[in-house]
Amino acid sequence: MNPFKGSAEKFGKSAHEVGPYLGLGAQLAATIILMFFLGRWLDKEFETEPILTIFFACFGGFAGIYNFIKTVLQLNKKKDNVKND
Repeated sequence: MNPFKGSAEKFGKSAHEVGPYLGLGAQLAATIILMFFLGRWLDKEFETEPILTIFFACFGGFAGIYNFIKTVLQLNKKKDNVKND
């Protein structure tokens, strides 16, 4: 008797279910960081430090969180639809 029989299938199924969520954290962080550096560059160009840096960092945070929540809700809805079929 093999105690690991079926464990590879379970692991594969779990990885398949978790896969779409793995990149969301990196996407959120990348959005905030890119918007921060855009604001910093614009501040240097227009000599308005630190107004645009703060504005774009906050905007990046809100946009990143919005995208994160929207994506999670869509993935959960898709997952529920697959379960119900």
